[in-house]
Amino acid sequence: MNLFYEFETDFIVFAISAAIVAAYYYFLRQKVRENPTYTIHGVNELARTLWVENIMSHNTKDVMAVQTLRNWIMGASLMASTAALLIIGTLTLSGQAENISHSWHLLSISGSHATELWILKVMLLLVDFIVAFFAFAMSVRLANHVVFMVNLPEHSAHYNLSPKSVAKRLNRAGNMFSIGMRAFFFAIPLVFWLFGPYFLLISSIGLVITLYRLDKSESEGVLETKPAVSAGERNTAVIHMQAKYAK
Repeated sequence: MNLFYEFETDFIVFAISAAIVAAYYYFLRQKVRENPTYTIHGVNELARTLWVENIMSHNTKDVMAVQTLRNWIMGASLMASTAALLIIGTLTLSGQAENISHSWHLLSISGSHATELWILKVMLLLVDFIVAFFAFAMSVRLANHVVFMVNLPEHSAHYNLSPKSVAKRLNRAGNMFSIGMRAFFFAIPLVFWLFGPYFLLISSIGLVITLYRLDKSESEGVLETKPAVSAGERNTAVIHMQAKYAK
């Protein structure tokens, strides 16, 4: 019980910060239900779906498709390598708790300097970077699968290799990449928490404000567009594409 009172300020501030982030994502989820392209993630998911349909309906664009996916894989691989380096750095930091837990709290007006709390903070930061590494690695894995699928002609492909199914796999890769980037973003308040609880609160508020500006797309309504189709179907009805929700 005494331990809880010692860490009371940190726990309360952490709960408030987590509630702020949760409230932001709840707000975003409600907006996406009204308009699937309210966020840039919905727009990107729609763009990837139309891109796959366009590539698989035109056999002349196979080189461009492979080049695009190769660039994606290179970017995700770089981010996975960065996450691995951050994991190693965090593990190294965990061994310095006795030496720096007090010095890093010099600017903090409250909060515990206990070594046990410092280790907990570092562990949360470590879990965050592990999630980022896993997400980026999964993005590479899924994109590698799509490299082979996207060059198949749509009219002769198995139903599991249809443009719709291939686009679904590509969007999974995109979702994993987004999760990895979010994990990097969430590491910012966790790092500031090492300096004191109120730095955590301020950085969480700043992060939510920044994410809102980055997440919101410029679309005013639900986006409707005509996807690329085969030569015999180019004058068919316009389809309505919707993204699932923001990451």
